[in-house]
Amino acid sequence: MQEKLYFYYTNDLHSNFEIWPQVAGYLKGAKEERLAENHACWVIDIGDHVDRVHPIAEAFMGKANVELMNHAGYDLVTIGNNEGITMAHDDLHHLYDNADFEVVCANLHSLTSAEPNWLHSTVHIQSDSGIKIGVIGLTAPFNAFYELLDWHISAPFQTLEEHISRLKESTDIILLMSHLGINEDQEIARRFDDIDVIIGGHTHHLLRTGEIVNNTIITAAGKHCGFAGEVVLTWDHDQKQLVDKEATVQDMTVLPRDLATEQALNDLTYKADALLEQTVIELKEPIDVKWFQHTAIMQKLTETLKEWTNADVAMLNGGLLLDQIPSGEVTHKAIHRICPHPINPCMVELTGAELTEVIQGSLTRDFTELKLKGFGFRGEILGKMIYAGIDVETVLREDGSEYVERILHHDEPLDPELLYKVATADTFTFGRLLPEIAGAEDKHYFLPEFLRDLLTDTLRHKWNDH
Repeated sequence: MQEKLYFYYTNDLHSNFEIWPQVAGYLKGAKEERLAENHACWVIDIGDHVDRVHPIAEAFMGKANVELMNHAGYDLVTIGNNEGITMAHDDLHHLYDNADFEVVCANLHSLTSAEPNWLHSTVHIQSDSGIKIGVIGLTAPFNAFYELLDWHISAPFQTLEEHISRLKESTDIILLMSHLGINEDQEIARRFDDIDVIIGGHTHHLLRTGEIVNNTIITAAGKHCGFAGEVVLTWDHDQKQLVDKEATVQDMTVLPRDLATEQALNDLTYKADALLEQTVIELKEPIDVKWFQHTAIMQKLTETLKEWTNADVAMLNGGLLLDQIPSGEVTHKAIHRICPHPINPCMVELTGAELTEVIQGSLTRDFTELKLKGFGFRGEILGKMIYAGIDVETVLREDGSEYVERILHHDEPLDPELLYKVATADTFTFGRLLPEIAGAEDKHYFLPEFLRDLLTDTLRHKWNDH
């Protein structure tokens, strides 16, 4: 006799609640249908469901996301870096206190005295017929951030070695919930023969029909829940083994909206607005924001960053502020709308020669006009770089490009060999946007503050004096 086991999953929603009524309706409907057919069925999330880019996630510090997941009928969840490193230790410690599902993450550890009550390294689930499934979760090891928040992420491969053999002895099937990314998932499948299924995320890859590596089926459903996924495993009771593994995805954008979920979101929006309505400052005139020009507000914000981090130099790109700040009462909600990014202040040490290269690179059109997606940036384009602590003198070439002529620090030219403490957005420590910053050996991140917290401080304490 053969039996089918069904797993429905989401990954990397990033609080994209515009699509959530379709997603929740699909998950609830699929689960009801399978259970009505007496099939074993579970609903799973692979992390980054929470993203403080959305006012609901910001106001409730992720707990409204958990409430929405409860309503959608989730059974198993692992955490992503957006749950892990974008809120203070205590907020994550209590994020899932009211979850109706189990949270599985084997490589997350608290550096304080107590682990969260909700945290499980592995979970055992089983079908009514007795098929035993071992589930393990893993999240990406961004320890430069986690450890500043009193968490530690142990190495994924070492963690698997500690758990897989025990799971193999006690279960029939092993499923990995992986917020590690496609490359890590493929390498895990090559190294660990006993893992049957990897449901992945983090790198926003879309595997429409899955990918077989070694003995493992790997799947993931892209980003922002434009798709949700289904995994179907076929177990042969006579052979006592899996005989088939299938993975597909379903387009959420074409599905009807679940009205109960829509109403819940409307209620949460109303409550979030109330929580974020506290006035930060009252303005007689609006504050101009221009992505390609020097503005007073970006200058003040960059100076705040320099002071906050005790740096020699600070630099921020104008595209961080998405819109002008209107006159009248400026609330936390308005600041969140204008600076929604989950971006932290960061400080690196660069030589004068390296800093000069960074500044020259930030002057190019390839940089200022870049439509960046990711690395915490939630805006349109990077925009002009603004500086504090240095004076940058440039010249325009005939082709319209800008070139650094001279950089002064305390009225003296930069010393090519001297080390300078440079504060900026943590965005530039990733990828290859500004290689000298990304490649800096010593990176110091400031958590849990976001740049919008510095913007709030700037408006509250400095703007009326400017």
